[in-house]
Amino acid sequence: MEQRWLVTGGAGYIGAHTVRALRARGDDVVVLDDLTSGLAERVDDDVPLVRATVLDTDAVAGAITGHRLDGVMHFAARKSVPESVAHPLWYWHENIEGLRSVLEAATRTGVDRVVYSSSAAVYGATSGAAVAEDAPCAPVNAYGSTKLAGEWMLADVHRSTGLRYVALRYFNVAGARDARLADRGQANLVPIALDAVARGAAPAVFGTDYDTPDGSCVRDFVHVDDLADAHVAATALLEEPGAETLNVGVGRGYSVLEVVAAIARATGRSVEPAVADRRPGDPPAVVADVTRIRERLGWTATRDLDDIVTSALRAREQFGTL
Repeated sequence: MEQRWLVTGGAGYIGAHTVRALRARGDDVVVLDDLTSGLAERVDDDVPLVRATVLDTDAVAGAITGHRLDGVMHFAARKSVPESVAHPLWYWHENIEGLRSVLEAATRTGVDRVVYSSSAAVYGATSGAAVAEDAPCAPVNAYGSTKLAGEWMLADVHRSTGLRYVALRYFNVAGARDARLADRGQANLVPIALDAVARGAAPAVFGTDYDTPDGSCVRDFVHVDDLADAHVAATALLEEPGAETLNVGVGRGYSVLEVVAAIARATGRSVEPAVADRRPGDPPAVVADVTRIRERLGWTATRDLDDIVTSALRAREQFGTL
């Protein structure tokens, strides 16, 4: 059923892709973004853009009531692991107080449907085997801690008010639909490595002495378009009372060195990485068990690592950078 959504952080990389997917289904969307990291150019001219921070509860509530919205997709958050390790109190303020403000606005306005951007960072250092949603959560950095605490907050509000929510635990998101929506930040491996190649520099690999097949960290990389489609599919669970937590990944891991090799294939260049020391807060391997999302939503990722890297490269080429 078509619905009307407030998308916080909808001018950001993942949020903008999801806005596009929701509109393709026929849903109406209003974007709320303070544009500190989001880009107004990612928002189509016919999509209302409320320039405000999610910390402003009145602004969030005003957007909901002013546009008669049915639910909230909450993307707005800080997401850099190294930054969260260096500035944990700021992350707790931005991510936890931001979510609290959004939930207060939703409660005040009678909105009872929320899709929440969580993260695989809630799991912390796993064994390397695919991790399911009922696995113990032991985050190893402040970013993961704030995402887990956000899930607890949602669960408390659900028990108190009957809030319907789906928490989607993203694994490593990369790729792009087009140049306008591309990831231009410096928090994710693929754009960082492509930037290095564009400058003629060696992409950094932080640690090659982990207990993994080639010594570098292993992650589950999911294409941002697949992730956006998962958000659209997740709205079906909000038609009935309840709460759900789902992994969103491919179900297999690629090492950082394998990602560098994929970049070399895509660019046709010889790419030699620069090995650096491990970064604090980086778990060795995190891979999704995607059984639950397949069973609950019928959703499966359709794009692989080469698709991800090729799409990110194509987006950069449209800027004339590679």
